[in-house]
Amino acid sequence: MTLARLCFGTAFSAVAMAVTAMSAHAQDWPQRPIRIVVPFAAGSSPDILARIVNDKLAARIGQPLIVDNKPGAGGNTGTDQVSKAQPDGYTFLLSVNAPLVYNTILYKNLPYDPFKDLVPVSLAATTPNVCAVSNSMNVDSVKGWLDAMKRNPGKFNFASTGNGSISHLGVELVKAKTNSFAVHIPYASSGQAVTAIIQGDVQYACLPPVTVMPQAKAGRLKALAVTSAERSALLPELPTLRESGLPDIQAVPWFAYMAPKGTPNDIVQRMSREIAAALKEPETVKRLQTAYFDPVGSTPEALNKFMTEELRRWKPVIERAGIKPDN
Repeated sequence: MTLARLCFGTAFSAVAMAVTAMSAHAQDWPQRPIRIVVPFAAGSSPDILARIVNDKLAARIGQPLIVDNKPGAGGNTGTDQVSKAQPDGYTFLLSVNAPLVYNTILYKNLPYDPFKDLVPVSLAATTPNVCAVSNSMNVDSVKGWLDAMKRNPGKFNFASTGNGSISHLGVELVKAKTNSFAVHIPYASSGQAVTAIIQGDVQYACLPPVTVMPQAKAGRLKALAVTSAERSALLPELPTLRESGLPDIQAVPWFAYMAPKGTPNDIVQRMSREIAAALKEPETVKRLQTAYFDPVGSTPEALNKFMTEELRRWKPVIERAGIKPDN
């Protein structure tokens, strides 16, 4: 046997062994607890979602799922850690719009590429942001809010959950459509942003309902409208911004599971199926809707297409507004 044939035979055997091992690994998975990295603080919307889904998902796959909060840099810190994690099927990411799409436009030196260093697993849920104002503004409608902004250019501040987040971009769209101006004040979480409205540090924001609505019901601020294209079945009393005279405004937070690049496809596909099934369980649906989440559950392929469309849709908005990560 020639050296070339020997080398070829050895290489072929190695590849065959690796494929066999990967297949066996996928069949045996999981054999230990799975880590779900949430790149935001405990109590944030993705954290709440992860903990609700984990209960049923753990029962379906036969192993505990541990939420690992890794906040920082607008979601980049935890997302980057997952992109560099061992792709063995024991680390997954549950993240949101900005670190998975928008930050690729915002940051010149993003330490990861979500389209190359991560693989889609499932679009888990969406939720309509709620535009709310401080009681000090003395308005009870979108028209009143917008009129107040036009009469007082530069007087108001608005909060978001971070520069380039959907809560930031949604308001930038409103400002562009109404030719109004307000100072952006980013916060580390939606809870902090809502507190800022109540305390009068900012005058308004469009934030997740899980943090806005309890305060609105308590009378500490005023909820005016949702940012979804249509009225939310979870918040039927609130009109959309479109109904309120702002066409072409749709800015909805979404939540997606991802895995490190190289995670065996069999594991990715099974995890996707199990997430979708867990999201359909009546108890999970009830708990999610109580927290104002609309469960989705998608294939990896559908999530990949969705993320690509989000990038195409929001890139011109970010570039037109001149948004920078250090604003």
